[in-house]
Amino acid sequence: MPLAATGELVARTAEARTAVAAFNVITLEHVEAVIAGAESAGAPVVLQVSENAVKFRQGRLLPLARAATAAAERASVPVALHLDHVRSDELLRQAPEAGFSSVMYDASRLSYEENLAATRAAADWAHAQGLWIEAELGEIGGKNGESPRDAHAPGARTDPGEARAFVADSGVDALAVAIGSSHAMTTRTAALDHDLLKRLAASLGVPLVLHGSSGVPDAELRAAVRGGIAKVNVGTALNIAMTGAIREFLTASPDAVDSRKYLGVGREAMARTVAGLIGVLRG
Repeated sequence: MPLAATGELVARTAEARTAVAAFNVITLEHVEAVIAGAESAGAPVVLQVSENAVKFRQGRLLPLARAATAAAERASVPVALHLDHVRSDELLRQAPEAGFSSVMYDASRLSYEENLAATRAAADWAHAQGLWIEAELGEIGGKNGESPRDAHAPGARTDPGEARAFVADSGVDALAVAIGSSHAMTTRTAALDHDLLKRLAASLGVPLVLHGSSGVPDAELRAAVRGGIAKVNVGTALNIAMTGAIREFLTASPDAVDSRKYLGVGREAMARTVAGLIGVLRG
C-alpha cells in the first residue's frame, strides 16, 4: 500500500486514546524488522530516520529512504516515514523529495527564544511543503553524547505554560515533551512525571510525543499513553535486541562468516521487540 501520513496516524491514535509506535531505523534489517513486527501486531507504524542515521550512511538520505519506501509499500499495515531530530536545514529540505510526510525539527539545544524562532521558520517551510512537523521543548537529554541525567536536572522538564506559548507561536503540529525519559537509555528504569504529563495534555491542543521510550518500563508506557502521549519513539531497544542476538549467535558459532546468518538473527530479535512494544502501547 502507499506510504501513510504520519500526521494522520498520530491524529487517529490520539482520538482513540492510544499511541502510534515510531521506531528509528539505521539499516535495511531495521526497516524489515519494524515492518514485520508491526504486521505481526496488526498495527500501523512509523519508520524514523534520524539525522545521526543519515550521518552514519555517509550523509546520504536517499538510499535508506528509498529502501524504507519500497519495503513500506509492500507492507500489509500502514507505514509512515518520518525524518527525526533534524538540526540541519539542508537535511530538512530533502524530506519531501525523499518521501517523508513528517519531520521532527530539533532546536531544543538553543535558548527558548532561539528555539522558537528556528522552529517557527522550519514549521512555515514544512507546512508549505505539506509536511507535518514535530518539535521538542525541555531537555530530554542523551542525544549526541549528552548525559541521560540531563533529563532529571532542575528546570529540564517541559513547563506547561511555556509549552502552550511555544506551540501557539511556532505553529508546530506535535510536541515532544520532557517528563523524565532520556534518549539512549540501555536500562528500563525511567520514572515519568505523570502529573506533569496530565497538565501538559490539558494545556496543549496538539498531540504529545514521548522520546527516549526504550528506557521506560511497560507500566510507565501504558500510563503515559493513558495520560495523553500519542506517539512513542523507540530506537535503542532495537539496537539492544539486535546486538544481543548477534552476540549470542557469534558466541555459539565463533567460526561463522556468513553475515546473513547473524543479521537474520538480529532482524528476528528486533521484530519481536517491535511486536512486543506495540502490544504494550495498545494495552
